Amino acid sequence: MIGRLTSAADFQRVLQTRQLSRSPLFAVHHLRQRPGPAPAAAELSTAQGDMPKAPVDDLVAGWWLGLVVPKRHARRAVTRSLIKRQMREALRRHQQHLPPGQWVLRLRAPIDLKRFPSAASDALRVQVRAEMEQLLGRIRP
Repeated sequence: MIGRLTSAADFQRVLQTRQLSRSPLFAVHHLRQRPGPAPAAAELSTAQGDMPKAPVDDLVAGWWLGLVVPKRHARRAVTRSLIKRQMREALRRHQQHLPPGQWVLRLRAPIDLKRFPSAASDALRVQVRAEMEQLLGRIRP
């Protein structure tokens, strides 16, 4: 099962990493850690005091997905919804070979309204699916 990234801090941490892969329309970012607040100095295992609550090298088990589809790149809500559905499905299809952690899939360029005049055309669906397959297919653990 794939969880959802919901906090702005999680999105910010993942987006500060370098892009793993990119295409003309999309970019993929990955951070190999669980979502949640960054540990404070008192919570680190090197801090003075009691034993830490969890081992420092606690392995990440699970996938969390965040989607960034800005309104300035896809003006119509129907288009943004179509893109998000295709993004979620692409991550599900490639989940077996992707390392666990936090994933952010980001639309990085505007959708060409001359090429895709319909808000939810089959041509747009095919284009988004092909680019997501290409992006996630390039990533290997």
